[in-house]
Amino acid sequence: MLLATDLDGTFLGGELEARTNLYQLIASHPDIDLIFVTGLGLESVRPLLSDPMIPHPKYIICDVGSTVIDGETLQPLHPLQADIDRRWPGEHAVEQVLGGFAGLQRQEVPQERRCSYFCTPDVITPALRAAVEALDCDLLYSADRYLDIVPRGIDKGRTLSALIDHIGVDHGRVLVAGDTLADIAMFEQDFNGVCVGDAEPGLLKATEGLSRVYHAQAAGCGGILEAISHFSYLGPAGIDGETRDAFASGKSDLVIVYHRLPYEEFMQDGKLVRRRPQSPNGIIPTLLSFFADGRSGSWVAWSQYENDDGTFEVHTEVDTENYPNLVAARVSLSAEDVDIFYKKFSKEAFWPTLHTFWERASFEEDHWEVFLKVNQLFAERTAAEAAPGATVWIHDYNLWMVPAYLRELRPDLTIAFFHHTYFPSADVFNVVPWRREIVGSLLQCDYIGFHIPRQAENFVDVARGVMPVEVVERVNCAPRFLTFGCAVGLDEMTTRIRVNDRYIGLGAHPVGLDLNRVEKVLADPATQERLEVLREELSGVRLILSVERLDFTKGILEKLEAYERLLDEHPELSEKITLMIVCVPAASGMTIYDELQSQIEQTVGRINGRFARVGWTPVQFFFRSLPFEELVCYYTMSDVMWITPLRDGLNLVAKEYVATQGMTDGSGVLVLSEFTGAAAELRGAVLTNPHDPRELANTCYFALSMNRTEARNRLAEAFDVVRHYDIDYWAKNFLDAVAEYDASFLERETSDESQPDEHGTRVA
Repeated sequence: MLLATDLDGTFLGGELEARTNLYQLIASHPDIDLIFVTGLGLESVRPLLSDPMIPHPKYIICDVGSTVIDGETLQPLHPLQADIDRRWPGEHAVEQVLGGFAGLQRQEVPQERRCSYFCTPDVITPALRAAVEALDCDLLYSADRYLDIVPRGIDKGRTLSALIDHIGVDHGRVLVAGDTLADIAMFEQDFNGVCVGDAEPGLLKATEGLSRVYHAQAAGCGGILEAISHFSYLGPAGIDGETRDAFASGKSDLVIVYHRLPYEEFMQDGKLVRRRPQSPNGIIPTLLSFFADGRSGSWVAWSQYENDDGTFEVHTEVDTENYPNLVAARVSLSAEDVDIFYKKFSKEAFWPTLHTFWERASFEEDHWEVFLKVNQLFAERTAAEAAPGATVWIHDYNLWMVPAYLRELRPDLTIAFFHHTYFPSADVFNVVPWRREIVGSLLQCDYIGFHIPRQAENFVDVARGVMPVEVVERVNCAPRFLTFGCAVGLDEMTTRIRVNDRYIGLGAHPVGLDLNRVEKVLADPATQERLEVLREELSGVRLILSVERLDFTKGILEKLEAYERLLDEHPELSEKITLMIVCVPAASGMTIYDELQSQIEQTVGRINGRFARVGWTPVQFFFRSLPFEELVCYYTMSDVMWITPLRDGLNLVAKEYVATQGMTDGSGVLVLSEFTGAAAELRGAVLTNPHDPRELANTCYFALSMNRTEARNRLAEAFDVVRHYDIDYWAKNFLDAVAEYDASFLERETSDESQPDEHGTRVA
């Protein structure tokens, strides 16, 4: 069958269950094609095409029949469009003729090959009709309010009939659906039709004598489902034989969806070995803590490893003693999948774009297909794990498309998403070829968290460019975050938006630090012994410390050049300071950083060649990952922590330094790029612009020259933030916000009976 349907009040109307059932029926049935037939302009229809829950139409007829579009390419469908264009005198010609008639108010909505006005019935005079006739156009008037001037012989019905003939479909296969008198032209053709429940009385009266038109009881999609059964389009079994069964639910009340497992696994002597995480990532143990009280849960992550016998184990234990009801639900990926999905596509396309280096991004369509496949596998595994009404917490940009697949499989779930990386402004993000699909997927979430308000607001701006977004709630950012004090500051942020008929909550939740981990290292006698050695080694030399991963976003080259300027301008610092750079290598196989590594090493060599003296090395460069215990020792000994990313979502290293100095009663100074998320949160830091070489050098010199009293005061202010907003606060605060959103959403749904004006954006 072919369903040709109006949108507002028809295909977009009805109960949620009915909409879900119809959309799934169309999406899953290979013999059902879809045509949107609407009075809206194409610009107004585009947002629907970005909603993953709404099936994609094969064709679109918009502008009351004046525009015919191929649903796949979104280009005009010729020769039908060319024939309509020949009949249209042009917008300005119509405006010039109708400008002399009082009572006409032009509609401020996107439209092509038609001119639409608001007016009362008395404005439709013989003189107006004659003027339209002289333009060789037709006048369409509906709902005692809407006037359309369209090309001669054009309306929804005649354009649809021409399209059906053009594509060679039997008219008996077509079902048209509508709810207002403006849809009457579709019912006047020789198609089967349905007036959905709550249709305009004028439409019901006009169609009551038509034998091929069914008047449904249910509104919107429910009425269309009734008509599909009434006309027996799907055979004897009807809809019951075609509608996809709901995805089987699992037993987990909380499902964590993360690319990393809650344990480490690797092959050793041909056998699969699992152990507790050795990484310094404090997020994993924090998320695990939610299951310490026996809470049932699943942790969905990928794995490449099979058992010794070649079988893949989906469910594995995590820690039966501490988390008895938590299971790891592994998603099987091949080495090639991981290479493309993570090492290539995520890191070579999305990572540079998110950090505003879009010119470095490489977008490959076949890589996107792998990305979609992996995200679908994650969604299917998540759907199978989650109990009815469970909360699903998805992490980071690698899994952007999971919400789209998951919402379709399990509409009952609360879907929360946390974006760990920076989220850029619209002018940067919009270069992504698949931005509409990505934003459409994220808007299937119930709640989305970012590190800081600026990133949340950037997301709202990006979403506005994809579909109509109504800002429902905004809050002040102060005093929790800096407002105008840094490049990523903001005074107000959006905390709730409405898209179509759904509300989405937004929040700023900077990831905190695992303070216990730092405290444990400092209490270790081995640490104290190492500190004694370092005090002797650094006697008389002030240490400037930099700990960064090898990445063009981290500003390592810019830092080195600023350091060279510092030594040039302040020769008195010779032999009194040393810059220690710990540069953590990229993951194995990440060749895109090879050139950057070479440039850094050459710059280090140049600086040491120019300024080194016997017994003094200006730059100590370590291209390796240091154990956390050793880093804490260097945090303790450093006089200045110099963190200069060109763009960073947060930066936990800054918090590690502040925590270490605070716990050891230190007086170190944090010099922090104002383009890091942490800059909006850490008061007391010396903020710097890494894009300005002179300022970068000057702020470092300022930190070196700062008196101890001011340094201690600044550090105390920063330490107070780090100590209070730790990793446990972050996790609990996020899930509390999700739960609070759920409660307020249910209250809003039951108390708010008002509905938006169905003609708010020109419905016909």
